[in-house]
Amino acid sequence: MRARFVHSAFVIAFVLAFGARALTGQQPPAPSTQAPRPNPGANGTVGGVGPPPAGPAGPAPRRADGTIMLGGATIDDKGVWLPQTGGFATMVDAKAELPFQDWARAVLADREKNQLEPHTRCKPSGGARQFLTPYGVEFVDLPEAKRVYIFDIGGPHTYRTIYLDRRTHPATLTPQYYGDSVGWWEGDTLVVDTIGFNESFWIDRRGTPTTDRLHTVERFTRTDSRTIKYELTVDDPGAYTKPFNAGFNLAWEAGTELFEYVCQQGNEAPTLMLGEQKSVDRRSLIVP
Repeated sequence: MRARFVHSAFVIAFVLAFGARALTGQQPPAPSTQAPRPNPGANGTVGGVGPPPAGPAGPAPRRADGTIMLGGATIDDKGVWLPQTGGFATMVDAKAELPFQDWARAVLADREKNQLEPHTRCKPSGGARQFLTPYGVEFVDLPEAKRVYIFDIGGPHTYRTIYLDRRTHPATLTPQYYGDSVGWWEGDTLVVDTIGFNESFWIDRRGTPTTDRLHTVERFTRTDSRTIKYELTVDDPGAYTKPFNAGFNLAWEAGTELFEYVCQQGNEAPTLMLGEQKSVDRRSLIVP
């Protein structure tokens, strides 16, 4: 009799608790079928998956001939590169006054209100924007092929080719998101010269404007096992009155590999889609 009473009381309590949850619009949590997302901020990065490595960084890995390596020391040493201070928006200090032409300054002001960035629509991004993502990039250096590839993980999931077997650009170029990149080594620094950009990307997440006259020089210096110093010179006489410099550090996130990324899946960032607007004119067949 007592056991039956206790059982009945338990059932009633459960029903009342469930009913109260239903009345408040809450549902019992469903079992998760997804892998846990990276922990933002860990490891000093946006996509970090664990605590910072213990102890000081080691020397940058090198090949048998002494040349620097942009990836792991061995084929089993996996990792990607992320912006060291997180996925910040701009390649320069946000308060820095760049040498804008008047029209370019006006374009930036509009973009800061209406963040209709092509990257959120799965378009590749040239210049510094390629490295300002919460998922990172992977460098694949193939000395025998005279090529360095930079693979994006998030966003458009594309790759960029740097040609090490020539120092000049073709006389005729079709403008592209990544442009045409030629590179060479200066000691431990990979120097990359790029022209042939189109105007369909933002060079950083802030929306700093560029034109098809953009010419960049990038310097990638691996200073230790965990750091690449990234330096950028921007020369675009179509948008600026003179060249300017930018840069930041990339941090090595050990243990992370390229993974499948479907760019438009669950893309629910309304401020990146609409900005200050209330709706989008869908009469155009071209995605903005």
